[in-house]
Amino acid sequence: MNQKIRYKKLGYVELNVSDLNRSREFYEGLVGWQFVEKGPAGELRFRCSEDPYTVVLHRGIPGHKRTGWMLEDDRQFDNLFRRLAAADVPYEELSPTECDERGFARAARMVDPNFGALFEFYLLSKPGVYQFTPTLAKIQRLGHVVFTTPKFLETIAFYRDAMNFGESDFIEGAFAFFRCWPNPFHHGMGIGGFPRMGYHHTNLMVSEIDDIGKAIHRFNKAGVPIVYGPGRHPASGSVFLYYLDPDGVTCEYSFGMEQFSETEAREPRHLQPRPENADAWLSPLDPRMGKTGAIERFEIKPAAKVGARA
Repeated sequence: MNQKIRYKKLGYVELNVSDLNRSREFYEGLVGWQFVEKGPAGELRFRCSEDPYTVVLHRGIPGHKRTGWMLEDDRQFDNLFRRLAAADVPYEELSPTECDERGFARAARMVDPNFGALFEFYLLSKPGVYQFTPTLAKIQRLGHVVFTTPKFLETIAFYRDAMNFGESDFIEGAFAFFRCWPNPFHHGMGIGGFPRMGYHHTNLMVSEIDDIGKAIHRFNKAGVPIVYGPGRHPASGSVFLYYLDPDGVTCEYSFGMEQFSETEAREPRHLQPRPENADAWLSPLDPRMGKTGAIERFEIKPAAKVGARA
């Protein structure tokens, strides 16, 4: 299987929340998302970067609805379909109507075989024509999404071998950090090897460490629970702050991250599962961190593997 899938970046995440208005007030008024519009099904679209939208909120059981990975170009769909077929993972292409509604030139989706999240792969119909205006924090981009699963080793093998994600680092038996190759950032997705199959957290990368400090005081004043940090992750080098949204789902601001070259990247490190390898500053960990967040279930029938475009 010589044709590697080439990704541009982690593009968007769509989350379920129990109360759309309450969550909009929180994410717009305390986190700094920029509201864009209400979607055709009543979902709320927000921007945190120069894309049509970065995060979308739906009403549902709090947690993950779907995540989108932007491909480098149209040729990558053939590489994607070939690899999914070889791994016996069903997929389907989105209809032209759904693509139009969501700003895609072309898109496809599959359900992760080990923890059940819906992942989409897409190209934008109008790239580079949108503007994000930072307010409370200088958010640069959606940084990463993290899931937990008891099928830890199977998940690592799938994203390394079938999906062509790059292994950056491991905390042995606990976390694996993947970059969507050849995107340079240390990780666009994290996988936790935990008994609970669920959604762990959403990360936003900020451009100044002052954004971390200001957020601490802003969240404390508003009664937002801070569940980990401030601290520094030895694996990625990021300064972090984790906090809970109104449903108790974990979110993160981070500043700084190691970047890899496309070729001659260093080998992944295997760190021991010790507190100092999770946080060099040894900040206390609130047990609520990463404990709330369902994964909405979807089904794609095996017959969809033929993938004919509608």
